[in-house]
Amino acid sequence: MATLRLDACSRWFGNVVAVNDVTMTIGPGITGLLGPNGAGKSTLIHLLAGFLPPSTGTVTLDEAPIWKNPEVYRALGIVPEREATYDHLTGRQLTVASAELHRLPDPGAAARRALAAVEMTDAQDRKVGEYSKGMKQRIKMASALVHDPAVLLLDEPFNGMDPRQRLHLIQLLRAMGDEGRTVLFSSHILEEVEQLAHQIEVVVAGRYAASGDYREIRRLMTDRPHQYTIVSSDNRALASALVADGSTAGVSLDGDVLRVQAAEFLRFAALLPRVARDAGVRLLQVTPADESLESVFSYLVEN
Repeated sequence: MATLRLDACSRWFGNVVAVNDVTMTIGPGITGLLGPNGAGKSTLIHLLAGFLPPSTGTVTLDEAPIWKNPEVYRALGIVPEREATYDHLTGRQLTVASAELHRLPDPGAAARRALAAVEMTDAQDRKVGEYSKGMKQRIKMASALVHDPAVLLLDEPFNGMDPRQRLHLIQLLRAMGDEGRTVLFSSHILEEVEQLAHQIEVVVAGRYAASGDYREIRRLMTDRPHQYTIVSSDNRALASALVADGSTAGVSLDGDVLRVQAAEFLRFAALLPRVARDAGVRLLQVTPADESLESVFSYLVEN
């Protein structure tokens, strides 16, 4: 079981602060790293990969410093966002070269396993320069997996992949997380993060913004109105009863649907069934209208 940690970590480039006093622990399982463009996600991954030293603070793997510590690469696999590959090599040659750099006892066998894991066996003898963007992503993944790492860092790994390739990568990462490996990936495809990540870390403008699964983050934001769509046996009667209570910030009728903005989540959750019962109204459907990861993320970015 491997654990990555950033402790009071900052990184700046001249007068630009890319990461500002971030403390974060990433343990076994799958963690999604979220943030808008320029939030510092890639810088954080580069710090965790040992590509950059922190300007202040520490970055460790199982309490050992990562910067200038080649031994950590026995446990680390890295898939950078940039397509910095050797286009004149075939996919097999590139993967074997990675195995040789790790000084594996049988580089050829290790490469075959990694290529099969990312479904690149059929294209292994084509030059990397002839690959599509999605195929280049998968060959980078094979190179990162060739030494069977305990920790995998991926920067926007789904870029350029078609739906089938994305589904396969999701299944592969899930399997790694279930094995107890530590997987950290950044992605702007919020639906995939929501489906895949056990833990979510949010950074905004280089600062640490939130942590947890997206529902936990959502529940912690008590100052944010919660929106619901409700279908009942009498929407008008229910709307009148809800307006009378202070936990409801807004109510509107939209055809056959009642839209409610609740100022206090816990109070509203207890209030709604009671108000409906007292008003003689039957609740047919109650749906959170803003429970997606995208809505949580947008709120964090805006605030």
